[in-house]
Amino acid sequence: MQRYDFVVLGSGPAGRRAAVQAAKLGKSVLVIDDRARVGGVSVHTGTIPSKTLRETVLNLSGWRERGFYGQSYRVKQDICAGDLATRLGKTLEHEIAVQEHQFARNGVRTCIGAGRFLDPHRIAITGHSGGQDIEEVVEADKILIAVGTAPHRPASIPFNDSNVLDSDDFIRAPRVPRSLAVVGAGVIGLEYATIFSALDVPVTLIEPRGNFLEFMDREIVDHLVHLMRDRGMALRIGGEVRQVRFGANGSPVCILSDGRQVASEVVLFTAGRVGATAGLDLDACGLAADPRGRLTVDPVTYQTPVPHIYAAGDVIGFPSLAATSMEQGRAAACHAFGAQLPAADQAFPIGIYAVPELSSVGQTEEEVRAKGIAYECGIARFRETSRGHIMGIASGMLKLIVDITTRRVLGVHIIGEGATELVHIGQAVINLGGTIDYFIDNSFNYPTLAEAYKVAALDAWNRLRQYGGEVVELKKLKTKVERDAA
Repeated sequence: MQRYDFVVLGSGPAGRRAAVQAAKLGKSVLVIDDRARVGGVSVHTGTIPSKTLRETVLNLSGWRERGFYGQSYRVKQDICAGDLATRLGKTLEHEIAVQEHQFARNGVRTCIGAGRFLDPHRIAITGHSGGQDIEEVVEADKILIAVGTAPHRPASIPFNDSNVLDSDDFIRAPRVPRSLAVVGAGVIGLEYATIFSALDVPVTLIEPRGNFLEFMDREIVDHLVHLMRDRGMALRIGGEVRQVRFGANGSPVCILSDGRQVASEVVLFTAGRVGATAGLDLDACGLAADPRGRLTVDPVTYQTPVPHIYAAGDVIGFPSLAATSMEQGRAAACHAFGAQLPAADQAFPIGIYAVPELSSVGQTEEEVRAKGIAYECGIARFRETSRGHIMGIASGMLKLIVDITTRRVLGVHIIGEGATELVHIGQAVINLGGTIDYFIDNSFNYPTLAEAYKVAALDAWNRLRQYGGEVVELKKLKTKVERDAA
């Protein structure tokens, strides 16, 4: 029985970063994954393929140029499934090769097979060789569970691998349907719905709740809703899909709880995901998952209730982002082997690769208001920037939330072209405790979309000027209230 310092279950963003970090600390590391090649959900069915699909659609459809050449403009007139699959295959092959090389360069051993716990320190790995099942048992000093998630598949939905699909089925064999109904307006559902709307596919987005993207700033979400409706997307909010029946031609029809019906060629079900922990035999190591297959961990060290077993990535729930999963995995490995932990109080960016992109860092306006903080907002429309004119951008905005008393930037919220890139400027300023003066006093390359930060900061500065000496008084009042409360 082989013994390792660190065994990682899963090779997605959390597992990959944790394994490499442990190896750099001089530890023996084994990564177990039940796919034929490394990469996890992120590379095979999640982050990388969906973003590759998005880029392919925007390029071939000519979406970014329609501001100048009209809504009928296309780079390629007839876009088919083969066009989508070609770029997808090349991108995934490159991503997998890079990760395999990274593991090899750092001395991380990989094992293809399904891992399950025999006890808190031993893991059985079941694989296949020569048409037969083979089993290997390994022992580990420390263990990280980073198995990711799988699509939630309610028993009431007749998934058939044909025209009623989950997000994994959909991306494995991408197609261009004549019409599409997307069930679930979460991050995944919004991305796919808006991507195919950019291809001029009629899309209906169904969401059982009365609202969606509750963790994002409402003004940004409202702007997205306006843009989706403006380009013809149908939104069915507040209606749960009770059943899916099939018409005479075999096409699915979604029956909603409020009596509405939505007919389409394809139904894509994206209403939630569950932790892929069912096959781990968690009872054998003293752990238990919640009803959605997720594990509970310490938010700083990522230790489970069994101290030498850690968990990171989507399997522990929100925020379920590739970027945060990487840092969670690294933090877990650092803690496991006594290295210094990264700072735990840093604001992290959220990126949603819809069309258009949304990105956010720091507090939303709703959160600031709930805390009773005196604040102002500065707004910049992308069409107000020279770069926006050059690119033909007619929509998109950047919003700064500023503390009136300190001028510190509390939140940055962006919708529009390049939002997921632009947000990192705001992330740096927030995490370094900066104020809007940084944007006002410093030069930005011209013309760039990043200039929107200066426009928004000047907008906020104009609003702050109206308070004059009252800002000082507000600060004194706030200090007095805090002192009285203490």
